[in-house]
Amino acid sequence: MAERVPLPPGTRIEWAGVYEYWERAVQRLWLVVPATLLIVALLLYWNTGSVIETGIVLLAVPFSLIGAVWLLWALEYNFSIAVLVGLIALAGLDAQTGVVMLLYLTLAHRKRVEQDHMRTPADLEEAIVEGAARRIRPKLMTVVAMTAGLLPLLWSDGPGADVMKRIAAPMVGGLASSFALELLVYPALFAIWKRRSLS
Repeated sequence: MAERVPLPPGTRIEWAGVYEYWERAVQRLWLVVPATLLIVALLLYWNTGSVIETGIVLLAVPFSLIGAVWLLWALEYNFSIAVLVGLIALAGLDAQTGVVMLLYLTLAHRKRVEQDHMRTPADLEEAIVEGAARRIRPKLMTVVAMTAGLLPLLWSDGPGADVMKRIAAPMVGGLASSFALELLVYPALFAIWKRRSLS
């Protein structure tokens, strides 16, 4: 605009309306998003008492961004404040699914340690299979229940539906991808972490 529209001296161009609202909201979100992630990390650390376990659970956040971005692209939703709110809410849901996964891995490991069946890498592998693969049903039920609660928002119609769809979409897509990647990556990271205690 400045290159194509000559302005008389003493005048300026200022964008207003939706653009101005977006700029103000983005400035606030630069504070809200890091604060939210920090609160989630502190709550996880308070719950687990371990920096490593907290880090493993927080890995669900980048895993979930994959599904969130793909579903937003498939639904042709643009980046907006509603989408950002959905991504913030997704961080909390990710922490919940990550805690469930890590809980079952930890319980299976602890049970074998108490029974003195944790001496070799094969014992560790059996504990991980028990914690991850054999207990997939309660973990799947957790994700399905959360997704089932969000699906009506994606199918909603009427006043406010456009905003609610854009809040729910990143959560639904993110839950799907984070659950799948947690089943593949969490057990491997848990094995690397616990294998050091065998030597």
